[in-house]
Amino acid sequence: MKKTLDKDTARDQARAQLDCIVELVKALDGGEEVDGEELTREEVEERIHEHPLSVEVRADWHAAGAEDKLTEYNILLCTGGPAVRIIGDLSQHGEPETARIEYQDWFTPWKRYGDTSHAEEEAMLIYARQFYYLTS
Repeated sequence: MKKTLDKDTARDQARAQLDCIVELVKALDGGEEVDGEELTREEVEERIHEHPLSVEVRADWHAAGAEDKLTEYNILLCTGGPAVRIIGDLSQHGEPETARIEYQDWFTPWKRYGDTSHAEEEAMLIYARQFYYLTS
């Protein structure tokens, strides 16, 4: 008997991570609770910095000997089956310009989670801007 999955757990995990990010970003401005707890701005910033598993950057193709400029970032939120990340482009000053959330399950390619509102996309960008991306 072939077992089929009724739910897309990777997609559900992306939604859960996005909801958490929106809650954290709202709490940055004050007045919002995180997990039912009122936190100071510094405590919220600490939670954001502790939230991802890793924050990585990479450079684009460039001429040999030219200065290596970082162009993209990757914030890995969870791994395995399912895995979720936020990726985007960096400005010439190393600040996130775009943010999109992606998910995958075991042995599947990354998929963009497309059911995001403008407010959620803005929250992801604010979240991504809480990290430092320059190497020098």
